[in-house]
Amino acid sequence: MIEKLKMQTPNITEQNMEQIAKLFPNVMTETQDKNGEVQKAIDFDLLKQSLSSVLVDDADERYRLDWPGKKASLLKANTPITKTLRPCREDSVNFDSTENVYIEGDNFEVLKILQESYLGKIKMIYIDPPYNTGKDFIYKDNFAAKKADYEEELGTTDEEDNKLFKNTDSNGRFHSDWLSMMYERLIVARDLLKDDGVIFISIDDNEVHNLREICDEVFGEENALEQMIWKKRYQGAKEKHLVAVHEYIFVYSKVKESIREIYVPATQEYIDRYYTHKDENYNSRGGYRTQPLEAGKSMDSRDNLTFSFEAPNGKLISPKRQWIWSKERVLDAIDHGEIGFTKDKYSPYIKQYLKDRKGVVRKTKKQTIIDNVYTQNGTKEMNDIFENLGIFPFPKPSFLLSQLIEFANTNKNDLILDFFSGSATTAHAVMQLNAEDKGTRKFIMVQLPEATDEKSEAYKAGYKNIAEIGKERIRRAGTNIVEDNQNKIGIDKLDIGFRVYKTDSSNMEEVYYHPEQLSQDNLFSLASNIKEERTPDDLLTQVILDLGLELNLPIEQKKMHGNSVFIVQTNALVACFDDNINIKIIDEIAQLQPFRVVFKDGGFSESKDRINLEERFKRLSPETLITVI
Repeated sequence: MIEKLKMQTPNITEQNMEQIAKLFPNVMTETQDKNGEVQKAIDFDLLKQSLSSVLVDDADERYRLDWPGKKASLLKANTPITKTLRPCREDSVNFDSTENVYIEGDNFEVLKILQESYLGKIKMIYIDPPYNTGKDFIYKDNFAAKKADYEEELGTTDEEDNKLFKNTDSNGRFHSDWLSMMYERLIVARDLLKDDGVIFISIDDNEVHNLREICDEVFGEENALEQMIWKKRYQGAKEKHLVAVHEYIFVYSKVKESIREIYVPATQEYIDRYYTHKDENYNSRGGYRTQPLEAGKSMDSRDNLTFSFEAPNGKLISPKRQWIWSKERVLDAIDHGEIGFTKDKYSPYIKQYLKDRKGVVRKTKKQTIIDNVYTQNGTKEMNDIFENLGIFPFPKPSFLLSQLIEFANTNKNDLILDFFSGSATTAHAVMQLNAEDKGTRKFIMVQLPEATDEKSEAYKAGYKNIAEIGKERIRRAGTNIVEDNQNKIGIDKLDIGFRVYKTDSSNMEEVYYHPEQLSQDNLFSLASNIKEERTPDDLLTQVILDLGLELNLPIEQKKMHGNSVFIVQTNALVACFDDNINIKIIDEIAQLQPFRVVFKDGGFSESKDRINLEERFKRLSPETLITVI
């Protein structure tokens, strides 16, 4: 194809807009040019808000979804916080060696805390947020509008304080609360995704239209991959109008061009139509469909694909042209029963088992229907795990999450995040998949410790909040998975542990952030800028996060000349938070050639020791970065 030269200098404006769209897809909008034609444009007020630490006002009309509190929510998403995570070893399983993480706390705060450590590192996010069914939801952030505040911002009264229209709870206030809650979380979550990462969001009819709008804004409309329809139950309860038996799962990518072939879970109709053949492997691998072993004419000719081989009946089989597999692969497939032969001409064919297929390649932009897994499966799963206690009604089934994880093209060592983790179905699915394919996928679960109802079965069973249910589910599911797969080679290496962290205020006193506020009166009362009740484990966690390291790195604790020393991932970080550091440990630490070392500012009793510290590292490990807190 001949390309026509533009014969003009590059359009820098368009190039700049493309760069801005990559960084801030939520500021892209539409406007009309002088001829009335619709064209792409930048919402400069939203761009200003994205780059501003104060609230920006604007009154221009444009194409976008607006609600009271939107700008405040954007401002909140861009404002730093001083919260941190504190480790909870007693709730954890295999704390020092596991690579899985469970975090208790408000998920917005957690996302902010993780922002630097996991920037561009998450392959897949799944969330099942509150559906906003008309009742107050638990994530009632400080931006949530009171009725009077909402009406004032919306402009529902005139200058004489007369009502401009009747305002009820049903006409917007709760929508605004929900939109703000989701908007700020999705803005932060997007930054955590890898370029080829995807996010799945479950939703029902109450907010499906609004969720689509804010996802188009946050991720970019061009990065929308799918709006799946999930048939969530066999049949619906009798209702006045239509019977609701389905929900939706939105699928958005970070950068669509970075994603490889996308698969969708095969529907039962598709399975019944194509995977019709059965053999002795049916119970473990399901039915199979067939594909000719011989290549078509469109395939390029290759010498290594032209050969003869002996079939199980002793017949020598030769291709008319060539095979699609090499001889080694063909012989191996025959040994494993993965090649069959027609009865008439004994022509070889490949058995494509249902168990080995990721799904169906998505060829068109259409809604995918998932109808072979239901909430009833999730309820039964929880009852099996918790001995029919009925402590968590209608959770998502782990098989649904397994399908989505495969849909996301996850590699065997990818990181998966769920920041509305509920009963921890996603963690269960990750461990199950790892057991099946020897993967090392890692999960991060985030859950608000929302109190259980005192009348509920969960509360009666001793689970005072949802986080307690989620943690116990992971413990029990992990044990069950190992027991169910005990004959598999390598099952003993399956990571069924998790580190528990809980959100809290900073480990540092306020003066650490604002030393100018220190007065003569409180100078001597502050012997340390670290809060008294905080432990070395607490300090290590905040240092790891502050340095942008991941929470799942291996941690080793050692004693060196009477001091406690933390070693993170061999030599990524070495830290000692003791008050009286023995200067002799410096040489031993330097032998590790650490990338960074961290000490307490008051850890060295004499100034000469601090000088000696710097000199010893300059000589023994000059590349090491020395930091104090």
